[in-house]
Amino acid sequence: MKTPEELKSLVREKYSVIAFQDVTDNMASCCGAGGCSTEVYNIMTDDYTSIAGYASDADLGLGCGIPTESAVIKPGDVVVDLGSGAGNDAFVARRACGSKGKVVGIDFTDAMLTLAKQNAEKLGYTNVTFRKGDIENIPMTAGQADVVISNCVLNLVPDKAKVFSEIYRILKAGGHFSISDVVITEHLPEALLQDAEMYAGCVSGAILKSEYLQHIQNAGFTDIRIYKDKPIVIPEDILVRYLSKDEISIFSAGDQGIRSITVYGIKPEVACCEDSACC
Repeated sequence: MKTPEELKSLVREKYSVIAFQDVTDNMASCCGAGGCSTEVYNIMTDDYTSIAGYASDADLGLGCGIPTESAVIKPGDVVVDLGSGAGNDAFVARRACGSKGKVVGIDFTDAMLTLAKQNAEKLGYTNVTFRKGDIENIPMTAGQADVVISNCVLNLVPDKAKVFSEIYRILKAGGHFSISDVVITEHLPEALLQDAEMYAGCVSGAILKSEYLQHIQNAGFTDIRIYKDKPIVIPEDILVRYLSKDEISIFSAGDQGIRSITVYGIKPEVACCEDSACC
């Protein structure tokens, strides 16, 4: 079992390569890693092309949802995009918050930050900035954000509870998040869990859906809702790299137990504590 720091190093290394990988490879794989499939295209990604603010140069095909659809971003909002990659969701968010708003993208991969900054410059956006940082320790002071978004990133982070506590910290009272991510509904075969490619590919780093939602609740969020919940099917030409023929037959016979969800939650206007009547 790799340590948290080893896992972060793995993700940083893989996504440095993915930053310059052909987008069609990313969209035919699991978040750009874990090998490409000739059987299925768009294994995880949703179609952004008709969404206002979409910038094709910033779309690396690495998402598993469209978190801005349920993010309720208003003009003038401060939006933080965790794991911002080349800037795709940040630029869609910028369209929603307008020139009077602000978008801050956080990523810990230098190659992704370089791409995102280049894309922002090409688009002429002066209110979209990108910062280097680990989302387990977000480089922002408390209470700055109206909205936090993220797309298929938290599953790559070893300490998911810490990320949700950090999201809670940087949100203003009454602020909210909208996050698309990969979760599982049953335990995956051990070969998938142990493989480094499948960790970087957003699969073996995913946790049980019930555990994921519990982390959100434990962080203090309320009005937790799931806006989208869809199955993710790993095609056989990827599975064959990890499982025997018999294992593939069993695994593929029913629901593989891998899902993409888009979840929403609100930071209460008044924090609840042991001495408060709200408890």
